[in-house]
Amino acid sequence: MGHNPQPPSDVKIAFATPELQSLVRRTQLSEIAEQLPRTLQALGHEVRIFLPHSKDLDSVSLGPLEESALLRIRDGQGRTPVTIRTGYVAGLTIHLIDHEHLFRSRHPYGDESGPYADNWRRFAIFARAVLDGFGPLAFTPDVIHCFDWTTGLIPLVQKLEYKDRDHPAAKPGTFLAIQNLAMQGSFEREILPKIGLPHEYFRAIEGVELGSRVNYLKAGAEFATLLGAGSPSRAKRFVDEDRGDGMTDTFRRRKDDIIGVQNGIDYRTWNPANDPLLAQNYSFEDKEIAGKRKCKTALQEGMKLENGPRTPLLAVIGRFDADSGFEILTGSLTPILERGVQVVLMGPGPSEIIERLHTIEQTFVGRCRVVEGYDVATAHTLLAAADMLLLPGHYHATNALAAIAMRYGVVPMAYAHSGLEDTLVDLTASPKKGTGLLFDSYEAASLEDAIDRGRAVYKKATDWRTVAKRCMEQDFSWAESGREYVKAYKRVVKLTKPVRKKK
Repeated sequence: MGHNPQPPSDVKIAFATPELQSLVRRTQLSEIAEQLPRTLQALGHEVRIFLPHSKDLDSVSLGPLEESALLRIRDGQGRTPVTIRTGYVAGLTIHLIDHEHLFRSRHPYGDESGPYADNWRRFAIFARAVLDGFGPLAFTPDVIHCFDWTTGLIPLVQKLEYKDRDHPAAKPGTFLAIQNLAMQGSFEREILPKIGLPHEYFRAIEGVELGSRVNYLKAGAEFATLLGAGSPSRAKRFVDEDRGDGMTDTFRRRKDDIIGVQNGIDYRTWNPANDPLLAQNYSFEDKEIAGKRKCKTALQEGMKLENGPRTPLLAVIGRFDADSGFEILTGSLTPILERGVQVVLMGPGPSEIIERLHTIEQTFVGRCRVVEGYDVATAHTLLAAADMLLLPGHYHATNALAAIAMRYGVVPMAYAHSGLEDTLVDLTASPKKGTGLLFDSYEAASLEDAIDRGRAVYKKATDWRTVAKRCMEQDFSWAESGREYVKAYKRVVKLTKPVRKKK
């Protein structure tokens, strides 16, 4: 195997993830799954990333791949051959789990027809390949960091098949980071023998059963050493409110094992001071933030919006569905536009919602624009131009979009109980410290009230500029997040150390 020098290691971490920002990107998970290992490696810890070699993976970025191991993975009654190939991306060690039919010829989760019907098998194979691969790779991690449902079987398979063996997979503890609670990997009970799980584990307490189905996320939530939520308030919400998406009982039983860690932002990618996509760069050190005004003018001209420098420009970025808050936003959009606000909406969504948005766009020509799908370059220019970012969803698994927006001098608006209360300070409640506008009731009238409060401040240019600069000065860098994760890992290590018997 090629030599990739590592700094002296304090904690060794294996990351298991279905996507990675530099290689295969489908959701915001890809950014977290890459930036966290990068941060930890810079802090002196050894990290390896285990990733399915999927169809849309950019293998060119990895350079020449080395065949590191040929495994025969338990698969129902038989065995399936899986190859581990190793490459490097800017100093990160990547181990690709390669199988022509299960991974290489497929996308990470599904295609235009929806999720693959055999995802239960694909990610059971992936879980076992990660664990089995530690042996031939001569890697004994202290912690396995698992992301979401696709890696949920790892803690249980480790317990059942490795804990009593002399194998590198027997040693590590597991940390399950729950980024997306809505996606759980739920399958028919009949798959149990096909994925090699004993029937006695088909139970609600300390088992994989939820709603009479096998649930991969629940498996991870039940058996991981510790669980990770996207922030302290999200960790609390898992337990205290009915936000567990069916897993509230599990979270309540494990409340002492849930840690909320705020993820960081990659300021190398998202920084208006050196963003090459902007009409003019700017930073919080600029007294007038004049560059932002030029970015706004450029976007208005490019999107054929009315060129009003003192007209509030409101951005909405995200999927157009109920989870993203469109059940209240759709009804409010016309009243919002009637307030003299410009609105640009960008994201994918069902055709019926897209059509409805286009109808509103045609009603408010020059004041409303709809951008179908998600385009990274447009996201940069839109945030540079926007005055406010509306985040109407009732729940946000990550603070990333709000934190990125603040760096661009955008004031976020969000539901007060959505999980963003760790990130935003309400401007109305705290005018001298406020960095956002929170609406307390999850209904259209409350959302519209937040916009009215924002408009009132926006009319006072000096006051608004002060708020925008305050937002830009907030620091959500990965370094601090990385240190918090290390604390969590050390707790995992402590919990998994064998208890020494007294003589």
